[in-house]
Formats: sequence, C-alpha cells, structure tokens
Amino acid sequence: MSEHAAPDLPARETVLLAAFEGWNDAGSAATAALEHLHDVWGAEQVDELDPEEYHDFQVNRPVVGPGPDGTREITWPTTAVAVATTPRSGRQVVLVHGIEPSMRWRRYCSELLDIAAGLGVRTIVTVGALLADVPHTRPIPVNATSEDEEVRELLGLEPNTYEGPTGIVGVLQHEAGVRGLQALSLWAAVPHYVAAPPSPKATLAILHRLEGLLGEPVPLGDLPDDAEAWQHGVDELAGDDSEIGEYVRQLEEAKDTAELPEASGEAIAQEFERYLRRRDKGTGG
Repeated sequence: MSEHAAPDLPARETVLLAAFEGWNDAGSAATAALEHLHDVWGAEQVDELDPEEYHDFQVNRPVVGPGPDGTREITWPTTAVAVATTPRSGRQVVLVHGIEPSMRWRRYCSELLDIAAGLGVRTIVTVGALLADVPHTRPIPVNATSEDEEVRELLGLEPNTYEGPTGIVGVLQHEAGVRGLQALSLWAAVPHYVAAPPSPKATLAILHRLEGLLGEPVPLGDLPDDAEAWQHGVDELAGDDSEIGEYVRQLEEAKDTAELPEASGEAIAQEFERYLRRRDKGTGG
C-alpha cells in the first residue's frame, strides 16, 4: 500500500452497502447516496423483506397513489435488496435500502444477513448521516470506523469508540461481525442548523468516500451543481440572520483551528488520485 494512496477493498469481493431512512439518515444524505448508486449503476432488485414483520404502520404508513398503469395501489414501507455490477472493476455490489424497522431488529438483521450470504457478500458497509456542529462552508466530514481489527489494518480506519443509543446500522454492523463478516461504518456529519433534506453536499461526500473504498469512480451527474446551489442557499440564510451568521463563523474558526496542524498532503494525494480515475474513465482508459 502506498503511503499516500487511499486503501480500498479487494477488487473482486462482493460488498453490501446499507442505508436506512429515519434516525440514521440526517438530511436523507445516506439513503440519497444509495439511491444515486442504484440509478447510475443500473441496479436490479432481487429481494425484499416483508414489512408486516418489522414495521408499525402507524409510524411508517403505507402510501396510496396511481401505479404504472394508472390503477391506484398501495406502496408499503419495506426494505429492498438490489444488485449492481460496477462498470469499471466488475465488482458486484449489493444495495440495501429501507426504513429503520419498528420491531424485531435481531430477526430483521438475521434475514438481511441470510440474503447477503446467498449473494456471496463478504464485507458489509453501513452508511449513515448524523446532525453535528460542523459548518456548511467546509468539506463535509465522513468518518469511517470498524470493530474489526483486520478491517482497520487493511483500510487504515479507527476503532469505533461510540457509547450510547444505537440505530439499526449499529446493530447490523455488530451482527455481521458476529457472523465473521468484515464490517465497517461510514457516517457523514450534516450541519445541524440546516437539517431538512435534501443535503446534497453530504450525499456527495459519502459518494466520494465510497469511490475510494470501492476503487470505482461514480458518475455524479447533477450532484456537484446541487451541492453548490445548496451551499449558496445556506450562505444566503446565514447572511440574512445575524445569529446564524455569527454561529457559522464560530464553527468555521473551530474547524480551521482543529485542522491547521495537519499538513494534509495525504488528503491532497487522495483527491489527485480521484481526479486521475475520473480522467481515465472519461477517456475510456
């Protein structure tokens, strides 16, 4: 491993990416990232979990609306499992997108992991987003951790030291480790003063981190423009409200002071490598 290169997972290893709406998904950033991957990689749904087993429909209600043929139908809050093959490396990626269940979390995780086993998954990456004291004007932090020492050594990650209430992503990651699967977790920090979805800048940060992890460039479409427009919108909000504006300046100062000692050569090298991967893809290399 180069001292500057961002380590990634073995190229032929099947990876499962999971994100869940609700407590684990500030600004809908994590589920939006998986929806984007589903679209750009042409994923096909292969399975789903019965919502009757896991959801309180008074909390997550079904939705009535016209179906593809115009007939009114009910859409139930379920968890979908889709499979995609990445265009450059040919890696199989399993995408799990659902709503955090209301009940039977252990059974829910067991069913998902049984499906994963049938698809040959060896590594599970849970993706989440949380509200945090970070400024919208700086890069969105995406923290990666793992309870697995082998994974930490392979990818240069920190151990997970969080203590407190957890969501379904924490339970799924733990249960995956119990089964002997490699498991890690990505969390994007969304500025808490702009918590309402969408949060395209955070979604973009998650996709960049997944690019490095999978060694696969992701077509970003309109996301960079959406992220820039989002930031301009929040700039205007901060400009119109002196209290928010002052709070943002305090967050910027704290962030810049914390990062100042880090001569971020590694971050620059990783960004340059990402640029090269995009350039190679654009020229068919």
